[in-house]
Amino acid sequence: MKIIKYFLEFISILSLFAIFKILGLRNASNLGGVLGRFIGPLFRAKKIIRENIKIALGEINEQKEYEIINGMWSNIGRTFAEYVFLKDFKFNRTNFNHMKINGINHLDKIKKNKEAVIFYSAHFANFELMAMELDKFGIKCAAIYRPLNNIFLNPLMEFLRIKYICTNQIPKGRMGMREIIGKVKDGYSIALMVDQRVSEGPRALFFNKPAHTTTIPAQLALKYDCKLVPISLIRKEGPVFEMTIHEPYKIEKTESSEEDTKNITLKINRTLEKMILNNPKQWIWSHNRWK
Repeated sequence: MKIIKYFLEFISILSLFAIFKILGLRNASNLGGVLGRFIGPLFRAKKIIRENIKIALGEINEQKEYEIINGMWSNIGRTFAEYVFLKDFKFNRTNFNHMKINGINHLDKIKKNKEAVIFYSAHFANFELMAMELDKFGIKCAAIYRPLNNIFLNPLMEFLRIKYICTNQIPKGRMGMREIIGKVKDGYSIALMVDQRVSEGPRALFFNKPAHTTTIPAQLALKYDCKLVPISLIRKEGPVFEMTIHEPYKIEKTESSEEDTKNITLKINRTLEKMILNNPKQWIWSHNRWK
């Protein structure tokens, strides 16, 4: 039954992709936003979404909560519609400036010095564009991704990511960790999202509540003396974005690698909290983050 479900989802998504392609980027993004606001609330995740918002933002009025949830579904719908236009984003064929980048001086320095750094962010706006823009800038980079459960759709998404986002794609997991280490040793920077729950590993405070959090950035920074570079991405209007490369920073080592890992991971979570508070309508609240 699951295979049939996945196949039907695959056919439905391909059909929508065809419609989006015909409409063009701006119209498709707008339609995706409408579909996201209409279809998104039908999912069972709405209870998790409200619980997550309460954990992070405390008690807020119903109107504010509605605006955040509505904005989130709109952004998810837009991002979904924009997948068929990754080629246009990659080769600047949008006929308008779709991306403003702040902090280019940091990228210039990383590129000039051939540094291997750890870029980290969260699922904001069209999060796929983060690694794409780094690649376009000439940063020697590998991106970590989570394979989709849908066995029909996942090969398509992997193809799109490799062809248009970043050639070097590494799946999450133990096997992926070996590849990550190999890339860092070869001088590659690593780009990853660190806001999703992981099944293993320690818990770190996230909005003052313990949550399983990836320690990959901390491990790499400690072992290979990599700088950490936060990146924030916001959707300004339709398919127009602004990406900020924050100042790279070196971690402080002590005699306890375990404590260092905890402190580095906690600092990363604190950075993500600020990004979310600044842009709550564009973060994906449906992740079961504190399970």
